[in-house]
Amino acid sequence: MEIRLDGWRLNLTFAAAHFIADYSKCSRLHGHSYAVSIVIKGEPKEGIILDFVELKNKIRQIIEELDHKVIIPTKGEIKINMGENEIEVKHREKRFIFPKEDCAFIPTESSSAENLASYILQKFLESFVPPSNIEEVGIGVDEGYGQGAWAWRKIK
Repeated sequence: MEIRLDGWRLNLTFAAAHFIADYSKCSRLHGHSYAVSIVIKGEPKEGIILDFVELKNKIRQIIEELDHKVIIPTKGEIKINMGENEIEVKHREKRFIFPKEDCAFIPTESSSAENLASYILQKFLESFVPPSNIEEVGIGVDEGYGQGAWAWRKIK
């Protein structure tokens, strides 16, 4: 059995800017309205798999850290120089300067929907210990309505 939370309908959304350094036109700084959805597979315990409110609150805590920020991946070919109040990001001939407080750093090679889904899934599982009735967790990240990526983790 599974439960599903639709990020668009439940307003599990955030807006952020990013660039994908090695991917043609996506290497330009641009933004998206993202939605985060979740699927939990497992067996009901006392009539439910998990409390919807608890799940929504965990997702909201994670996406709040990304909302209205520039998402900067910290692995890969990008060079990041941290100043006291600003950061400089370099990749090949491009150079960006951002206020440090406007950035969210994620430990991935790019800020693609695929990597964001994996990152959010990891953060979710770090902050939430699934009970014994949970078998699998999936996190979906849409870059606009109807197009996105999913990351899955088997729990048992």
